[in-house]
Amino acid sequence: MEIRPMGCSGTGVSVLCLGTMTFGAESSEEDSVRMMDAYAEAGGTFLDTADVYSAGVSEEIVGRWLRSHPTEARQMVLTTKGRFPMGPGPNDLGLSRRHLRDALDASLRRLGVDHLDLYQVHAWDALTPLEETLRFLDDAISLGKIGHYGLSNFLGWQITKAVHVAKAHLWAPPVTLQPQYNLLARDIEHEIVPACLDAGIGLLPWSPLGGGWLTGKYKRDQIPTGSTRLGEDPNRGVEAYGPRNESSRTWDVLGALEAIAGERGTSQAEVALAWLKGKPAVTSVILGARTPEQLAENLGAADLVLSAEEMARLDSASEPITGDYPYGAKGIAQRHRRIEGGR
Repeated sequence: MEIRPMGCSGTGVSVLCLGTMTFGAESSEEDSVRMMDAYAEAGGTFLDTADVYSAGVSEEIVGRWLRSHPTEARQMVLTTKGRFPMGPGPNDLGLSRRHLRDALDASLRRLGVDHLDLYQVHAWDALTPLEETLRFLDDAISLGKIGHYGLSNFLGWQITKAVHVAKAHLWAPPVTLQPQYNLLARDIEHEIVPACLDAGIGLLPWSPLGGGWLTGKYKRDQIPTGSTRLGEDPNRGVEAYGPRNESSRTWDVLGALEAIAGERGTSQAEVALAWLKGKPAVTSVILGARTPEQLAENLGAADLVLSAEEMARLDSASEPITGDYPYGAKGIAQRHRRIEGGR
């Protein structure tokens, strides 16, 4: 599997990352172990988890697998995240020094390790001064508890602020960002991707298959039923059936995916993943399978490289819906060349 630098760091990670959000909830420990075994056998070297996944159970499952697979564990780059509630108290959440100290130590215990290659803050915290958060992360690096840190679900201005606050204090900079990014969710290309490219931050996209939409399992005007995520709850989260079904753009994207997959003799999921790993700034795409069978299909994207023409077809079908300014054609022209006039 291709290895890429983890953002501006010297650590290399596989282009496909195994996400473990389903472990201990939608996936049994037996299936979770089978997925980690298959991922390592395929050449994967990057495991992503978080304390809030299954209330710590995901980290415990990963930790038991690491201890029982010492050879594979030595090759794995390990990352977890902290920020969301892990208890009922007022200091059991957020990006304060107090909470992150407790959260990091608890994650290390559950994972059974004394060091993390990457520690990510799971979302912005409007109540904690950014300087407090970044100083803690720099201290954690100095103490040898983490090698690097990253951000998750930050906006463009928040990323840039973090980069420059760290620089002003001579603290270690963030090296990764974990955002939602897929053919149906490209809004990060307006501000977030440019901010990351400017700072040398690597993207670790989550939900690369749009909650199952980009696998072709959902049909137009047919509310899903059965054992899929949306079959269990059609209004689930950002991938809810109704709004996406009503958008003609959704079906343009799925039509382009189906056509390219047919021409390639591969699955729509593999094409969607190949498109994403071919986008600027992407370091590693997080696979969030529920079953070993789903993971096996997704791992096929590791060796799939789309042509420039195929990338362009998917780009055109999935073009983000924007006005003409500042993100449309006129805004792009203004940012990339000098023009006369303006307001």
